[in-house]
Amino acid sequence: MRNCILLIGTVLLMTSAALSDPPAAARKDFEIDGRKAFILVPASTPDTDANKPWVWYAPTFNNNLPNKDEAWMFERLHAKGIAVAGIDVGESYGNPTGRGSFQKLYEEMTERQGYSKKPVLLARSRGGLMHYNWAVEHPDCVGGVAGIYPVCNLLSYPGLKKAAEAHKMTPEEFQAKIAEINPIERLEPLAKAKVAILHIHGDSDRLVPLDQNSAILAERYKTLGGPIEVEIIKGGGHDLKRHWFESQKLTDFMIDKALAK
Repeated sequence: MRNCILLIGTVLLMTSAALSDPPAAARKDFEIDGRKAFILVPASTPDTDANKPWVWYAPTFNNNLPNKDEAWMFERLHAKGIAVAGIDVGESYGNPTGRGSFQKLYEEMTERQGYSKKPVLLARSRGGLMHYNWAVEHPDCVGGVAGIYPVCNLLSYPGLKKAAEAHKMTPEEFQAKIAEINPIERLEPLAKAKVAILHIHGDSDRLVPLDQNSAILAERYKTLGGPIEVEIIKGGGHDLKRHWFESQKLTDFMIDKALAK
């Protein structure tokens, strides 16, 4: 198993105004690897040692994401002493460059900022590509994965051509190496580590179809023996309705996994 520390387009699926931080959190902005990063720090944490709990959010683009949509969840996380952090890796689609910057954020959080070595990953939409391709290479560094209609399949989104470009390959080269690149093909390490996964996904999502993303990931993960649940929202699309961002079940999952010892 690889050591956690040693390893290291298209229009936004949706954007909105920058997050207005809940009063219980203080925002710290900084740079890592030439990229913008942030931590939303709650007023108090349950630990004073190097185990401060945190949720790792993706994607984040020029402070457009996370935004006010996540405020309800974040307020409840902060109330439990859980920080939220993220880093802008651009339209990387889980490519090696983006994963390298992800690893540097992980090292910053765990080695210098005093946060837990097992964050919970929160993937919104295309953030699934970024989180899963990092997580499968660092399964022992993941406390759980929560997803809001997450992209799990590069052939579904952004599609072969754009995915190949992001990975600096021709479509033919990309297709030949798909098992080494596509998140739904790389799940075995997470399943072996028994990393718990919870997605919420709509059965009417046309941009990130359920059957090509959360459903196929769940089927394969279960076959590998991994613990996963997908809550299907009937009639749910790829939109900003409040049931995505005020899910008590998803929020409770993140709190439970982030605070687990």
